[in-house]
Amino acid sequence: MKLLYRRCAGLDVHKRSVTACVRVRAAGSKQTRVETAVFATFTEDLQQLREWLRRHKVKQVAMESTGVYWMPVWNVLERSQRKFELLLVNPQQVRALPGRKTDQQDCERIAELMQYGLLRGSFIPPPPVREWRDLTRVGLQHDRNRVINRIGRLLETVNVKLGSVVSNIVGKTGTLILKQIAEGVTNPERLAELAQGSLQQRKQDLAVALKGYVSDHFRWLLRQLLSDLAALDEKLAKLDTRISDAVQPHADLIRRLCTIPGVDRLTAWTLLAELGTDMSVFPSAGHAASWSGICPGNCESAGKRQTGRTRKGNRYLRRMLIQNAWAVAHKKDCFLSALFYRVASRRGMKRAAMAVAHRILIIAFHVIRDGTVYREVGGDYYDRLCPERTARRLTQRLERMGFGVTLTRRDTAEQAAAPGARRGRPCKCAERGLTCTHTNTGLARPLRQPPADPAQCPRCARWGIACIHARSQKTDPNF
Repeated sequence: MKLLYRRCAGLDVHKRSVTACVRVRAAGSKQTRVETAVFATFTEDLQQLREWLRRHKVKQVAMESTGVYWMPVWNVLERSQRKFELLLVNPQQVRALPGRKTDQQDCERIAELMQYGLLRGSFIPPPPVREWRDLTRVGLQHDRNRVINRIGRLLETVNVKLGSVVSNIVGKTGTLILKQIAEGVTNPERLAELAQGSLQQRKQDLAVALKGYVSDHFRWLLRQLLSDLAALDEKLAKLDTRISDAVQPHADLIRRLCTIPGVDRLTAWTLLAELGTDMSVFPSAGHAASWSGICPGNCESAGKRQTGRTRKGNRYLRRMLIQNAWAVAHKKDCFLSALFYRVASRRGMKRAAMAVAHRILIIAFHVIRDGTVYREVGGDYYDRLCPERTARRLTQRLERMGFGVTLTRRDTAEQAAAPGARRGRPCKCAERGLTCTHTNTGLARPLRQPPADPAQCPRCARWGIACIHARSQKTDPNF
């Protein structure tokens, strides 16, 4: 096996200790010298580790990802003037064989695999992006949702069915009613008068739903939960301001990301915090989707596909994109919603949400890398992509229902003037500034007609040339 590095180091990181191994092979020699040492994980001890690596003239360093305990080591080595080439490795790649696992053997194995180039590093963004991650991963919104759910359960315990009439119990109307109940107001009709907006038409339903058995104990618990909710709202407002200030230099990029259907400001922040702004770390958009864990997995043996379950990826980015996929399914005349229902008809709703989340990430990758914006192609994109197939599918569906169908193509001028008329199958001639060579009129292509010569294929007949696909026929009957 070819030797990639003559000098490298492997680190086995724990909470209280770091076991380091340096492998050195001199030029023209076949013997490898191995040296090991153990350091504590306090900052001064890690600085001694850095000096120990510098004395051995090591530049390539690999370490195993162990919870958050690798971060102190990474912080010290990252700030070194020597500029170590650090590699954070997934523990599954360096798993030891049973019965052959000690701290020293672990670091020696990591160093040996590193020396021969058998390790793949994890994506570690630069420090500014890591700071964005700390802000977007706080989880205050989840804490707020838990408090809201507790308020809903508390109301149910005293027969107050506010959630059965109001979709958001902490909205404008719900907040006014809850505050009045916490202050001691129990008259349902008086509480129903606080309805705002469209809920003013449902005052009678509100009065019925607010009849319950309210006690002093309930009001005390409600006041505590409302206080927690107000504190979380204040923290969320401060957090939004902090994130907005941190990503202000990329305001134009965030604006372009928000042109994607279903992507709002929070999603754009999450995309930048998890992916960063430099897409060169991913070879392609498919690699970024695989790293995020929103693409099908591969598990095949003996020519049989066992499962296509997705792998574990970036759970923060994956969760956000899945939520956006469910939201975009409700949009009208949108390509992503058309993709959702196209996949859902064959594979189900959950796989459709995963497919849409995958497509959103692919689009965001190109928006960040190429500096472009999202261009909507319409909810009928797949119908225009192959109109013959769409017409054939709908015709067969009507025939199964017992209808006789006769299709007639409208005149091209009439079709172009029809309301909501769109271009036929999309091509890139207009984007390139060329005259469209795919159709004579630039509109939708006509339905396929069977060729006059049965020996000629439909494609060559449409092109008006001699068939180049038909197989040569032998005249010898004994052939």
